[in-house]
Amino acid sequence: MKRILWNYLLLLILPLSACALTKPPVELGTSLETVTLDGKAKFVAGQTVYVPIYSHIYTWEPSRTMNLTATLSIRNTDLNHPVILSTVKYYDSKGKLVRNYLAQPGKLGPLASTNFVVNQEDTTGGSGPAFIVEWVAQQQVSEPVIEAIMISAAGNQGISFVSPGRVIRHLPADN
Repeated sequence: MKRILWNYLLLLILPLSACALTKPPVELGTSLETVTLDGKAKFVAGQTVYVPIYSHIYTWEPSRTMNLTATLSIRNTDLNHPVILSTVKYYDSKGKLVRNYLAQPGKLGPLASTNFVVNQEDTTGGSGPAFIVEWVAQQQVSEPVIEAIMISAAGNQGISFVSPGRVIRHLPADN
């Protein structure tokens, strides 16, 4: 009887041992090559882009919310030229700066992408935070795709959606 019970327990435990959780990758996107922007550099293209973030959504009633993880995705769509990310800043619902994601400007190579993440537990932005992304280029380039992806999964419920960036300013022609 003991042997049958032992075999039964092994049959239950062995499939569970194969379900190991994997850690997420450390590097989320392409690393940016640090660059120095001086007053002598001539930029012919650039934009300031506003990207709305939804740190949580309301479910059933205003007192019940579901927190979301937000990933800001920046993709250089140009086949031949880099773009330089000069600013990636995260603001709260009141317009106050919460976090500056770039210590220095960084170069994003042709067809490269990079990501910046606001964890699900991070509610410092309030209900309506936003990213401000500024990019420039020293030659004409195709505009990068800048958008945020929000996601949450709990139990058997899940939600995900995309929030596209909106250009709020173009680089002036005279730099």
